[in-house]
This record gives sequence, structure tokens and C-alpha cells, in this order.
Amino acid sequence: MARLEPSLGPVGGPPTPLEGGITNRNFKVSLGGVDYVLRLHGKDTELLGISREAERTANEAAARLGIAPEVAGGFDGGLVTRFLACRQLAAEELAARVEEVARALRAFHDSGTRLPVVFDVPALLRRYAALVRERGGMLPAAYAQAADAAERIVRALPARAPRPCHNDLLAGNLLSDPRGERVMIVDWEYAGMGEPCFDLGNLSVNNGFDEGADARLLAAYHGEQPTPAQVAELRLMRVLSDAREGAWGVMQGLVSDLDFDFGGYARRHFDRLERAVGGPEFDRWLATVGR
Repeated sequence: MARLEPSLGPVGGPPTPLEGGITNRNFKVSLGGVDYVLRLHGKDTELLGISREAERTANEAAARLGIAPEVAGGFDGGLVTRFLACRQLAAEELAARVEEVARALRAFHDSGTRLPVVFDVPALLRRYAALVRERGGMLPAAYAQAADAAERIVRALPARAPRPCHNDLLAGNLLSDPRGERVMIVDWEYAGMGEPCFDLGNLSVNNGFDEGADARLLAAYHGEQPTPAQVAELRLMRVLSDAREGAWGVMQGLVSDLDFDFGGYARRHFDRLERAVGGPEFDRWLATVGR
């Protein structure tokens, strides 16, 4: 905080921890009479595929669109953004406001922002597996099924130019201002150039959307009623999201020093992936998505 005083003003009191993060440590701080969120990057987060340059670039672009807090500064090992008085959306409230989130994501995807990294789930899973083995760790049996499913899904998708994506739409990263007038998206550290529909599937599966909410999400995003191919793609992206989240949990269990059950996190996502891949509709989604 002292190092930030020349640019942001004098420290206005001790930092207050902000709970809930499972990668970094976050604090509410006061500098120059203004409240900020100061993020201290987690241990070895570069091994997770995080680019801090991409995070800042994406956050700045999203702030210009009015869907993220303003970036106020940064330093080696951290990032500073304006503190906004917000609250986490309950699951049912988020589902009710899915059109607003869809429009925010579409605006970012269409922003033309160029990010310095590519977000590629199969490549990420291969990298995580290699790092786990190099460090003497063990991959759970479910990892191979997740990696195979990820490869099959990506091969089935139609070829499209990558766009800037958030890639981490957990419930805690979607906030509403106290009056409920706008949804804000935070935590852009996994941002990269990738497949826009991954954001939709990631949002859907991590927030428990049902088929009705998914249909509204797709209609708002595309501006028309979804086609069977778009519905199939969303269902596959839910599976791809679970492959990424499960593998992430395995990797974090090896490198993180945070007190969190990463093993249990990985198992929950791998279990849901197994149910989806083992179901009768998975092959139909793969066959439908490219039509």
C-alpha cells in the first residue's frame, strides 16, 4: 500500500480482507480517500495458464463497456481496481437476469479487444497433466475421461476466429449494485482469446441454469431464438467447462497454499462430466453442433 501512495494518495487505514477467493488474496483498502480492491496474486498462478497482462487488458476493456470496475493501477504481484459497493447475485436472481448478462458478454466478445493468450481447454488439460507428473503428483482416474471429452468437443465445433472471453463465470464473479440496476463482472484473470460459447456454457453450468434459462441466454446473446446447433453447442460447453474446472482443481491442489478443498472441487466437476458424457445425448450433441 505504501508503494501505491505516490499514484493513488495516502493510506487511509488498515486493509480489510475480502473473503471468497480461491486463487488470490483480496483486500479492501483506502488510498487518497478512495476505496479500492487490492489483489495479491496467488502462488504460482502462471502455472494455471493465467496471464496478468491479459487480465489487466481485459478488465480495462470491460470497464470501458461499463461491465467491470475500473483498473486503478498495478504492481509486481498484484492489481488494484476501484471498489464498488456490490453484492453477489443469488442463483435465482441471476437466472432471472440472464438476458442482461448475455448482452454484457456479447459486448465484450464483440469489443475487438486483443489479448496476448489463447484459451484452449484441451491444451490446458495437457499442460496441467504434464506439470502434475513433473511435480510427482497423481492424476485421478477421471482426468483421462475429461481430457478425452474435451478433445472430442473441440474437434466437433465449427471453425471460428477466436474472440476475447472471460472464461471464469463462477457465481462469485457476477455482482449487482445495491439497487439492482446493473450486473458487474469481476475477476478477469483467465481472460484469453477463445470460443465465445465457452463463456455461455461456463456461466450456465456453474450457476445451475435449467433448460429454460439456457434458452433465454442463447436468445438474448444471438438476438433470435436458438437453433438446435446452438443448443447442442451450449450443452457441450457445459461439459467442457467441467473438464476445465476439474483439471484446475487437480492443479491447484498441487500448487496453492490457500486453505480450500481443491480435491473435492475437482471431484464434483469430474462427477458431473461423467454423468453428461455417459448419457445418451452426448453423441447427439456432437453430431448436431456442426450443422
